Order: sequence, then structure tokens, then C-alpha cells
Amino acid sequence: MTKAEWENWIVIYGRQIYSFCRYLTHDREEADDLYQDTFLTAIRQQERIMPGESAKGYLLAIAMNLYKNRKKKFAVRNRIAKMQSLGEEEQIIPDQETTPLEKCLKQEEERKVREAVNSLSDKYRLPVLLYYMEDMDLSQIASLMKLPVGTVKSRLYHARMLLKKKLEVVLNE
Repeated sequence: MTKAEWENWIVIYGRQIYSFCRYLTHDREEADDLYQDTFLTAIRQQERIMPGESAKGYLLAIAMNLYKNRKKKFAVRNRIAKMQSLGEEEQIIPDQETTPLEKCLKQEEERKVREAVNSLSDKYRLPVLLYYMEDMDLSQIASLMKLPVGTVKSRLYHARMLLKKKLEVVLNE
């Protein structure tokens, strides 16, 4: 790929990939590192890119695999010597013309939904993020996660049920 094609990918998919990295890591610095490593890995592995392959899906797969590898490495290191991860939440809320009270209530509701999603294990959280945040269909998620489509459907169903239980109070208010 040429330098112009890479720059085009960064312009087109950069914000979406960075947003996905933020949701995965919950920390700005870790997301920055993951985002940068995603594009560096993509450049290093550019010969693996198949013609007609979804660029966004390719980049999301790299980001997800790098995240999983880092998480495993952190778990191993944490068993050896306790480490602490700094978590940081960013409020990603579109600016709308509403009253301050409505805006505050909406922010609180979105915060609770984010907390509920973030409390899910990666097994359920990753398909939810890919499906709802990245608007990927089931077959794309299945190929990205190297799982059968039925497994992805099942995980989304179970994640919805878990979220429904966790958010019953919020939704009924």
C-alpha cells in the first residue's frame, strides 16, 4: 500500500478505531498506545491485507487482538507483582439542545449504561461493542473474533439479558 492509501485509512477510520480503543481500555493513555500500535501493526502486516477485505474490520481485529494480548500480559505480570491500572472514563455524549436537567439525566443514564457494559466480561463486552458501537453485522463479528456466527448470536443474547438485569432500575425510572 502507498503512503497516501494509509493516510486515507487513517482519515476515514481513525476516529472509529480510536473510539473503539477507548471503550476497550477505559484509559486515554492506554487507548493512545493501542491506537498507535494498531496502525503500526497494520503497516507491518500490510502484505496480509486481502483485496476487497474490509479495512475497518481489519483494523478492529488488530486492535482487539492487541488488547487481548496486553490484557493477558497484564494478568501474568499481576500474578507475579501486583500492578494497578489507572481507569479513566470519558463522556462521549453528543451536544443536543436540551434543558440542563434533561442533559444531566441523560448523562447519568448513559453513564450507568456504560458502567453496565464495562462490567461485562470480555466474552460478552466485545461482541456488544462491535455490534452496537461499530455497527458490524454478526458475520463480520464472527470472522473478526474467529467464532461461529451462532456463538456470536448467543453471546449477544446473553449480554442483553445480563444488561437488562443490571439496568432494570435505570430503565424503570
